[in-house]
Amino acid sequence: MARHQARKRFGQHFLVDTQLIQRLVRSIAPAADALMVEIGPGQGALTRPLLDVVDHLHAVELDRDLITLLERQISPQRLTVHAADALRFDFRTISNAPGALRVVGNLPYNISTPLMFHLISQIEIIRDMHFMLQKEMVDRLVARPGSSDWGRLSVMIQYHCQADFLFTVPPGAFSPPPKVDSAIVRLTPHATLPHPVSDYTLFAGLVNQVFTQRRKAIRNGLKSFLTREEIEALDIDPGLRPDQLGLAEFAALANAAAAHQAPSRKP
Repeated sequence: MARHQARKRFGQHFLVDTQLIQRLVRSIAPAADALMVEIGPGQGALTRPLLDVVDHLHAVELDRDLITLLERQISPQRLTVHAADALRFDFRTISNAPGALRVVGNLPYNISTPLMFHLISQIEIIRDMHFMLQKEMVDRLVARPGSSDWGRLSVMIQYHCQADFLFTVPPGAFSPPPKVDSAIVRLTPHATLPHPVSDYTLFAGLVNQVFTQRRKAIRNGLKSFLTREEIEALDIDPGLRPDQLGLAEFAALANAAAAHQAPSRKP
């Protein structure tokens, strides 16, 4: 069978390092009856090792040639392929039970951020997520306040999940090799939100707004939400930059802003 040619428009870089793949499977440690979903199975490099452990696997794939390849090589009793764009796929069609899905994938760099937010919008059905991403993005996902990597993505993901850096993946683990290092991240939804907000839409807008002016004092980015005096009333210095605030401070600011607005919107 002819080898599938990676397509630039899909951001395809196929994982080929078998030792690294086994390390990833061990990190996931799925039970046989786990409801696993693989995003972008590609040529099945991770799919097959997962099927050595789990009874059945769901996969979401957009490339029709790869779908054909997978369906020819793996029995539908073991693998269900959903021919869909992961950015638009409703993962609740697999299961809408709380915490049912364990999600894994080697995600294309060009859709990583929107895909993260798409999955977060369905977080209630997800038990955990293990992703291979550009290392720069993983650094942002796991960043702490005060670091240059701390930003909107860090805040929004960590609002919902515990983010853990697992290990680095060199370019040579892929075919074709990308020009940057990759890394594995584990995202585990919080059983209880550590800093819940009363109006999630407002919270998301506030975080986005202040980080558009990340080098300026937060009093500038918060002008449409809170006055300087209202910020100070929360024991937060209005002269701080956004990257100096933690999740708790952002939640407090959003809750204070929401208290001024009615009717409140639901998260």
